[in-house]
Amino acid sequence: MLLQETPVKAPGRDLRLPFGLALAVLAVSAPLLLGSYALHAVIISLIFLLPAHGLNLLVGYTGLLSLAQAAFFGVGAYVSGLMAVHWGTPFYLNLPAAGLAAGALALPLAIPALRLRATSFVMCTLGFVIIGQAIAKNWISVTRGDMGLSAIPKPHFALGPASFTVSGTTQFYYLALAIAALATAVVWMIVTSPAGRNMVAIRENETLAESVGVPTWHYKLVVFMISAAFAGLGGSVYAHYLTVVSPLTFQMSYSTLMLIIVLGGGPGTISGVIVGSLLFVGLSEALRIAPELRMIAYGFCLLALVFWFPKGFAPLLERLSTVIRGRS
Repeated sequence: MLLQETPVKAPGRDLRLPFGLALAVLAVSAPLLLGSYALHAVIISLIFLLPAHGLNLLVGYTGLLSLAQAAFFGVGAYVSGLMAVHWGTPFYLNLPAAGLAAGALALPLAIPALRLRATSFVMCTLGFVIIGQAIAKNWISVTRGDMGLSAIPKPHFALGPASFTVSGTTQFYYLALAIAALATAVVWMIVTSPAGRNMVAIRENETLAESVGVPTWHYKLVVFMISAAFAGLGGSVYAHYLTVVSPLTFQMSYSTLMLIIVLGGGPGTISGVIVGSLLFVGLSEALRIAPELRMIAYGFCLLALVFWFPKGFAPLLERLSTVIRGRS
């Protein structure tokens, strides 16, 4: 009796490269497709993508829920603003300085905080935001209190005899896009490295990871500092874009928005955080046309997300990718 062979279905073509190229073309051509306000919303999304990437390393890959991102975001904004206003330093020095300052400040804060567990750790990180806002309000000789810092210069670049200032919305969009793309590449290199696999091991079972030789506490400390550095970078770009920094930069709603971006987009995924940043920041900006109903509508959108996409949009994106690969 002859056995009938079962036809083997050829695997679907890998569409990551074509999709990546299509997204790159779409990103580059966005100023031609969007109006000025929509482009402004995309810039804000790209700015918040930086601290969201850092928070995703902490929450999505290492399993530590933190509400401190707004504190380090504010630190980066003030460091960059103070350097530009008082010392006249250029943007390309202010940007790394803001990230380094936020990461360095995270070290003494993380050492006691990471010895706490679960709810206590979350409450401790919330305290960082409250303390940061109080310092910004009351250290008037440096921060100018509620008046804030104003007239922060736009990014200026000098390339030999040529020099230019990034002043228009379109120009700043391309600058924010380049910084966001570079930050995304750095995050991808981190999570695909052996260190990234150890981070996931800590998230899944910290005790087991420690038993096989992973220095879990040191990993959490370094990830917390890297997460803070990403937030500081975002704060620097924010300061030079809006040219104003005030204690409101430390507001708790920013930490909440960053957490929504990560959890709503899909924790532990890079594509989910990118989509979450564009969607939730863009949605918040779009709802400004109805200020009386803005927060109510935003709340209903979040409830719909919880009920229909409890794991964020990343699983939906993965299913769509699988279906397209199967059809190809």
